[in-house]
Amino acid sequence: MADPAPEFDGRIRADFPPGVFGMMAVLVTATIIGILYFAREVFIPITLAVLLSFLLAPAVRWLRRLRVGRISAVLFTVVIACMAIAAFAAVIVGEVSSLAQQLPEYQYNLDTKIRSFPGMVPGGGIFRRATKTLRELGKELSKAETQSAAEGTPSATGASEPPPAKPVPVQVIEPEPGPLQIVQTIVGPLLQPMAAGGLVIVFVIMILLEREDLRDRLLRLAGRRDLHRTTEAMNDAAQRISRYLTSQLVVNISCGLPIGLGLTLIGIPNAALWGILVVLLRFIPYLGIIIAAAFPLALAIAVAPDWMLLVWTALLFAAIELVVANLVEPLVYGGRTGLSSVALIAAATFWTWLWGPIGLLLSTPMTVCLVVLGRHVPQLQFLSVMLGTEPVLTPVETFYQRILANDPEEATEQAEEFAKKSSLTEFFDEVAIPALARAQTDSNRGVLPLDDRTTFHGAIASMVENLLEDEDSAAAPEHATGPKPESLSGIVCVAGRNELDEAAALLLVNVLRLERHFDIGAPLPADALSADTAYFPLFRNASVVCLSLISTSSPARARFLVRRIRRRAPGAQILVGFWGAPAREVAAEEMARAISVQAVAFSLREAVTAISSMLSMERAAANVT
Repeated sequence: MADPAPEFDGRIRADFPPGVFGMMAVLVTATIIGILYFAREVFIPITLAVLLSFLLAPAVRWLRRLRVGRISAVLFTVVIACMAIAAFAAVIVGEVSSLAQQLPEYQYNLDTKIRSFPGMVPGGGIFRRATKTLRELGKELSKAETQSAAEGTPSATGASEPPPAKPVPVQVIEPEPGPLQIVQTIVGPLLQPMAAGGLVIVFVIMILLEREDLRDRLLRLAGRRDLHRTTEAMNDAAQRISRYLTSQLVVNISCGLPIGLGLTLIGIPNAALWGILVVLLRFIPYLGIIIAAAFPLALAIAVAPDWMLLVWTALLFAAIELVVANLVEPLVYGGRTGLSSVALIAAATFWTWLWGPIGLLLSTPMTVCLVVLGRHVPQLQFLSVMLGTEPVLTPVETFYQRILANDPEEATEQAEEFAKKSSLTEFFDEVAIPALARAQTDSNRGVLPLDDRTTFHGAIASMVENLLEDEDSAAAPEHATGPKPESLSGIVCVAGRNELDEAAALLLVNVLRLERHFDIGAPLPADALSADTAYFPLFRNASVVCLSLISTSSPARARFLVRRIRRRAPGAQILVGFWGAPAREVAAEEMARAISVQAVAFSLREAVTAISSMLSMERAAANVT
């Protein structure tokens, strides 16, 4: 019995150096690009056929559900599609022929506008004077050359040489072309595109007829051990491409039809041609509508003796494109292709260089396939990261990077976008506090030095100040980054050990301020718990002291800091915030008893609730006494 065929399960051996793997990846990529370039005459018809099969497959499935045979359904769909394409081509040929016959009639309008253009441009008098000067200079040069030729050059004997004999004109008369030469001249240039079109039609028919068999063969090549991932990748690619082609065709028709009608109403000749060009060229991302608009705009200059037709044509294209882009596309596109805007432009440039104008039309579907490969093949994940639209960083990672880069403005924008869906308090809890915890982890590993921790704290302070700039002065009477207050309310927030703890305390202070019923001063730095007596008066009238700790979650270290607070504020209730704690191995009540404090919080929201409860209990006790 023969051995079974080897399985291609996508696994790559990793027992060779990374540099060798990188060189192999570059060589493989260059080889693939070279094959695609030199064998484009083969790959382009196949690619067009595959994409057309994606576009026609829903119609074939619909006919199959109506109990139509497979061969009949495929042939009927392909014939209808070919008839539609032929009708479009016939309209284009007829309109182009009509336009070619009408162009000589517009020469007078073009000459008139060219002569009037310098007067319409600021400084047109300068252009006229310069043109006149150059024209006069040319006349003088021509006159000088004529005089020199008339005078002649004296010979060595003093007599003038006789004028040279006039050349005998020779006329080459070509023989009348024969019937075969006429056929070759007309049909020869059409043979290659006709052959390519025939190949595309044959491939489309075969792909639609053998769709299930081709799918099974691709699954076999990918390997039987991972059928789930391969099937998911194929379905994802088919759905994305089919959805893109169908949706884009609907959007293009909804754009080309009103443009064609509008051009007819304002008097642009061959409006049907320009509407069809809009439908076809709009498959080219971003640049297609500009290319399609260039032809009617140029024709508007030639048709009318004034400039108003050009203005109306430009306004028509701009208005319809705005409506389609902002109203029609969001309704038609149930899902995006998953490509970023930069990826679309880069892909269009690459495929145009590789396959010419056909590559420009195929750029988006081909790049969609690459993104799907990146989503489902781990070794090609970089394609999905580089070309896709899905966020590659979590909100916490994005915020951490922006704060590390000392860019509080972008961090403020992220917070504002987050607050549109929830609130700033949730942003501080779900994004800012985890980012501070990550910074503390990097500090513990030695990759975040003291200077960076200080920069981190300053960026957090600037972001909070930006967020609270538009708040009501009664709700935020003083920014958290202001000077130390001379008199405090009953709440004092103090950092435990370092600048990151102080940044977390700053977030807590501003969350309390956002609640609009707390009037609290700026947070105190970690130095406030040292032997320096300058901060002692700030604890004197405190009823609640909040200890901010993101640098540690150890109860023993927290108990040591709590003792210092007790010495400075013996009558105050104490809340310890273990921000960004990895896991709550014990309940908050048990942790509070372990370190001898009134409350423990693991989030800013919990801290606000606990502080409100402690203040309510204090007021109730004061009323009883």
